[in-house]
Amino acid sequence: METARVFFGLTAALVVPLGMDWHRTRPGPTALVVLAWSAYAVFPYMDRARPWIALCATALVALGAMLWHRPEGTWSPGFPDLRPWASGALAARRRFGLGALGAALLLSAWTAGERTWSLLLELLRSDRTAVFVSALLIAVFGGGTLAKAATRPVRREIEALQEGPQRSAAMEFMNGGPAIGRLERGLLFAFLAAGQPEAAALVLAAKSLARVPSAEHGKHASEYFLIGTLASVIAALTMSMAARSAIGLPVL
Repeated sequence: METARVFFGLTAALVVPLGMDWHRTRPGPTALVVLAWSAYAVFPYMDRARPWIALCATALVALGAMLWHRPEGTWSPGFPDLRPWASGALAARRRFGLGALGAALLLSAWTAGERTWSLLLELLRSDRTAVFVSALLIAVFGGGTLAKAATRPVRREIEALQEGPQRSAAMEFMNGGPAIGRLERGLLFAFLAAGQPEAAALVLAAKSLARVPSAEHGKHASEYFLIGTLASVIAALTMSMAARSAIGLPVL
């Protein structure tokens, strides 16, 4: 179980920012995500050397990807601009609101008591939870990379179409694909990992009813829809089977 937790966790630490394309434009958030999730993956085994070596290797892979895709010119860490929170007419109100939220969190933590914190720590140490959550992240974000690569030829054909109603309709149809795809893969993985393939089939049926391309979108949009859906199914099915197998459950 140690190997499964470390493998799935470190893979998710790389796949999430790469799947969001942060390594190209947002190196700061990329580094935070990689280090935070990698630390979560290995912290129950921090007394052993091999998990830490794997963590260092993961950090080097992320660093190499960021340097490889570093754009020429001015380099920026890519963190969100927080200046609107510190200046302007609403700055004082925002700081007060942030302070109120912090006080609420502290009161909630005090009310929760020692038992709740022990349960939270047990959850963080749970290898099963780490494997399933990491596999979910790989399916959602890594599956997005797979779908993007699989649909790239169709997207190029759509972008090469002459300006007109069909091209505009197809481009509009594609713009909602990434967000819907992430939700689709998350739901598919959840149902498949829970051993409910029938519910996963209902997700695909609901998507087909709500988002099926019409005649005005053209055949390219239909191809984009079909290829993207199949890529999402492959990603969710593969990762759910891998996660269930890693913890000793039947793959389906």
